Amino acid sequence: MTALSYGIQLPVQSQSTMYAEPWEAAAGPEDLLAVARTADRAGFDYIASCDHVAIPRRLAPAMSTVWYDPVATLAFLAAATERVRLLSHVAIVGLRHPLLTAKQYATLDRLSAGRLILGVGAGHVREEFEVLGVDFERRGAVLDETVDALRAALGTEEFPEHHGKRYDFEGLGQRPRPAQDRVPLWVGGSSPAAVRRAAFKGDGWLPQGDPRDRLPEQIALLGRLRAEAGIEDPLTVGAITEPLYVGTPSWDVGRRTLTGPPDRLAESLRAYGAMGVHQIQVRFRCRDRGELTDQMVAFGAEVAPDL
Repeated sequence: MTALSYGIQLPVQSQSTMYAEPWEAAAGPEDLLAVARTADRAGFDYIASCDHVAIPRRLAPAMSTVWYDPVATLAFLAAATERVRLLSHVAIVGLRHPLLTAKQYATLDRLSAGRLILGVGAGHVREEFEVLGVDFERRGAVLDETVDALRAALGTEEFPEHHGKRYDFEGLGQRPRPAQDRVPLWVGGSSPAAVRRAAFKGDGWLPQGDPRDRLPEQIALLGRLRAEAGIEDPLTVGAITEPLYVGTPSWDVGRRTLTGPPDRLAESLRAYGAMGVHQIQVRFRCRDRGELTDQMVAFGAEVAPDL
């Protein structure tokens, strides 16, 4: 079993009621900067930002309308950090032409000296697709071709080439090129289609909240699909952990939250590595920015060495 790397979905930049803490509603750029700099110093492998263009009124009470643009957010934080990688978790790349997406993310990779991880997903908000003129029902097929087009457009060629059913381009140059020769592309989602997409097209898989007991089956399926397709390249398997709190909380952090001394948390989290996970995305219960950054520092110093 190899050591687990660990990353974090940034607070503030997306505020779904499923996971946002109350303090985030009044937070802003200075809070994002503090969390990103803490992640950079505390050994986090990546910081992540979500992607939604517009939220319909029917979904706003649950999802909120706070969704920072991932390219702008990650570029802003790239300038304030040195080593932590920059993950879109996930970019709904089917909403945009792949050359537009490639221009944005290639520039981000160049500006950050090669720290981009491009996480992609199919999306789920019908109105978002309709207002942008994209076929919601065929979003899976659109994403499949978009991934292929992005492989070309984010490669090393100044004049990338792709010929598909929806997108067709050649002879159009784009510079700057990414700093990386191959930008890692992680596929998000846990549906059968998303798992197959990750197996056949991804450098990594970002499950969407699969419980622990479901992960081994999904990971085994990924391995079988890649073996049957003759794909020998390694796949970075991820997992989103339960909410965490390092130490004994003095407030109600919820029954699902893993709490306790660092060695107990590490022991629990090592189970992910035993089932074939390579990186875990962690989220800490917290009442303010200071408590969050304190938790991150404690995790990096006291829990991570035992992962």
